[in-house]
Amino acid sequence: MTGHDIGMAGGEQAAALAPVRAYLLRGARAEADRILGQARSQADQALRQARSDAEQAVRQARAEGEAQAAPAAAAERARGRERARSTVLGAQRQACEDLRAQVLAAAGRLRDEPDYERLMAGLSALATSAAGPGATVTADPGGGVLARSDRAVVDCSLPRLASLAVDALGDEVRELWAS
Repeated sequence: MTGHDIGMAGGEQAAALAPVRAYLLRGARAEADRILGQARSQADQALRQARSDAEQAVRQARAEGEAQAAPAAAAERARGRERARSTVLGAQRQACEDLRAQVLAAAGRLRDEPDYERLMAGLSALATSAAGPGATVTADPGGGVLARSDRAVVDCSLPRLASLAVDALGDEVRELWAS
């Protein structure tokens, strides 16, 4: 073949190869479309999986957060109940102290009553009897008497008797808070 034959052969070859080239291009495009479709399908699947994983992670984090918060919330409720209980007990204690102060004040006012001398005579007899033979009886500065003997000291002072009276109320005082 001469150079001229080769040139002509190249053009003829190109024309002869055109259907093959077109066929190969169609195959390459089809393969590219198939690969692109597969890639899109895989990307869609990966996106769906990522969304599912993210939703699962959010659900798990929420559940873990709630589980971790539950003891803290329970502890806070317990602290609230304890504060409320402490407040109620403090108010009850204050009310009891107020009642005791009122009873002590009322007992102190007995010294100004016309029958106080008769009350003193009765308290002296009671204290002397309780202290036993040889007891000495003295007036208490707060009202009432003290009796002392070799075997006992009997406190029939008005403050002591008022305090005992409040203590004797016991559960009856607690009923005041319930009403």
